[in-house]
Amino acid sequence: MAATLTLEPAGRSCWDEPLSVVVRGLAPEQPVTLRASLRDEKGARFRAHARYRAGAGGELDLARAPALGGSFAGLEPMGLFWALEPEKPFLRLVKRDVQTPFAVELEVLDGHEPDGGRLLGRTVHERHFLAPGVRREPVRAGRVRGTLFLPPEPGPFPGIVDIFGVGGGLPEYRASLLAGKGFAVMALAYYGYEDLPKSVETLHLEYFEEAVNYLLNHPQVKGPGVGLLGISKGGDLCLSMASFLKGITAAVVINGSVANVGGTLHYKDETLKPLGFDLARVKVTKDGFADILDALNNPLEGPDRKSLIPVERAESAFLFLVGLDDHNWKSEFFANEASKLLQAHGKEKPQVICYPQAGHYIEPPYFPLCRASPHSLVGKNVIWGGEPQAHAMAQVDAWKQLQAFFHKHLG
Repeated sequence: MAATLTLEPAGRSCWDEPLSVVVRGLAPEQPVTLRASLRDEKGARFRAHARYRAGAGGELDLARAPALGGSFAGLEPMGLFWALEPEKPFLRLVKRDVQTPFAVELEVLDGHEPDGGRLLGRTVHERHFLAPGVRREPVRAGRVRGTLFLPPEPGPFPGIVDIFGVGGGLPEYRASLLAGKGFAVMALAYYGYEDLPKSVETLHLEYFEEAVNYLLNHPQVKGPGVGLLGISKGGDLCLSMASFLKGITAAVVINGSVANVGGTLHYKDETLKPLGFDLARVKVTKDGFADILDALNNPLEGPDRKSLIPVERAESAFLFLVGLDDHNWKSEFFANEASKLLQAHGKEKPQVICYPQAGHYIEPPYFPLCRASPHSLVGKNVIWGGEPQAHAMAQVDAWKQLQAFFHKHLG
């Protein structure tokens, strides 16, 4: 081992933190390959590599040296993280247990062969999902099933309800990372978890109302209202919550729909039907994946108007984050229609931020792009859209934008 890898912060960092990676002890202008790998909790391996050339002094700083090819090219200090790809295709990198880190192995190899060069140096870096001092509290209150993440004391803090899409269960990684930024964030399950409904076929907004009230009444949460953060199906649920429920001040919708999708939504004596779809409009890509972009009906036409969410009733501020290459559904169209509805009823124009070449799953920074994976409602592999480098940049910006929005509107 001739080379040393130095990472800052050293030893451990939060997943959404950028890292400085420097290799020392190389020969002047030595060609090397850097490799990164990690295993998820199910043992699946994700890998990336890039070719570099050391500087005249035998040092390689990824903040200054462009990659010459491999999993990515150009000046990309965090490329070895966002370019990770699963060895087994159609896997999305997901953090299932936020109480443990991902251990990322970094290696330096001589020459430009990703699998053939002599190993010159290696290190393991832990990427955590709980910032120091962040508290994790399971929530089992009435019907509500979730996990509350609280920043280091003392509070109270601005409160946010965090809702994911049709994967079900209780993903916590976004809520845990956001709590490290000064928010009290409750990751909320709504189906496919413990004693909750088994499917999204019939959902009741009273359940979500109970969750909002739980957060509003928590001693560590400062009012008078809370924020909502939702992606995909979680986005249309956030729009419905903001439209029907009290106590919501700010809502961030990531690639959401302006119509109720996937199942019937009830609230008191009102019902939103699910938006219709036509499987004949599903295309098949040359790789054999389903492209479901055109499958849903237009919610502005005919009986499908019954699925349109009455966003004009909302009293909340809105931020729509849109991937322009989203292949799950027409996120840009949905965001623009929500904006038009709000303005037509005298409401403030919402903020809509569009990201060229970003796909459906806009995650916290440095999660790799998932090109295709199984869709739980479609029952087969679908493409999600996105170009890796542009998608990675979108994730970094979206993370900053949603924090700034929540700090502004939740105080």
